[in-house]
This record gives sequence, C-alpha cells and structure tokens, in this order.
Amino acid sequence: MTATFKSKSAWREKLERPQEPQIVSVPPKMLRFGKGKMLIPTPKLVDEIISKVPRGKLITVGQIRKKLAHDHAADVTCPLTTGIFVRIVAEAANEASLDGAKRVTPYWRAVRDNGELNPKFPRGIAGQSRNLRNEGFTIVSNGRKSHFVKDFAPRLINLK
Repeated sequence: MTATFKSKSAWREKLERPQEPQIVSVPPKMLRFGKGKMLIPTPKLVDEIISKVPRGKLITVGQIRKKLAHDHAADVTCPLTTGIFVRIVAEAANEASLDGAKRVTPYWRAVRDNGELNPKFPRGIAGQSRNLRNEGFTIVSNGRKSHFVKDFAPRLINLK
C-alpha cells in the first residue's frame, strides 16, 4: 500500500494558485535536456493538457513537455517542474473525486515516456493500474517494482 502524502494546503489550491509561465535560458546543469529557452510551466497549463486526453488514450510526460514548449515558443520545458505539476494535477483530481466530483482530470492516463506507471500518483501503482484496466489497457510488470502499459505507443494521443 502506498502512503498518502499530506500537504499543508489543499492540492486544488496549489493547482489554481495564480502564476504565470516563465521563459528562461536553459541552466547549464540542464543542458542535457536541450539548449536555448526553457519554459517553466504552471500547474494549470499541465492540467489543461492532461484534461484533454480521452478515454482509451494515453499521454507521456515527454509529450506534455513538448506540447508546452511548442505552445510557448520555447525550446524545452523544465522536466523538474513539469513532473511536480503532474503530481499536483493528480492529487487535485483525487481530492476533487473524494469531495464528490463526477468528472476530474484523468491523470491516470499520463505515463512516463517508456509507458511506465507513476508510483507517486494517488493510490500508487495499484490505483493507476485499476483505472487503466477499467479503460481496457493491459498492465505488465518487469519483474521488479516497475509496471508498464503493454503496447502503449499506439494508444498515445496525437497532440496538435
């Protein structure tokens, strides 16, 4: 069972915090992700992309980063903040679901670039696996702790 992370403020509050995306030069320590201009997104921008992923489709964190960079005329999107914001989106959606919301951002459809599930999502791998299986996906294990969506690539959303 995955431990639940408690936050001092509500996840919805973190998601909706007023802030603007920023464009900065890629820091020297992050040049392995690309050169030029780097977008520092906001949780709302990440939420907007994930919320558009329909049932039966998936999106990778890499696709989210590429879409955000493209939409904001940047060369790359910060992988660190994007990962944090994907987690905020997931926790805020889970929080809304627990509060009775019928429709929430389908965060469970966001996987790592290799199709791996995210153990930091609410209810961990078990929760993400259950949601994806309910949508017809097959989840496989590599024999260790990692779990993946089988043949995930053909099910990726085509972002425009």
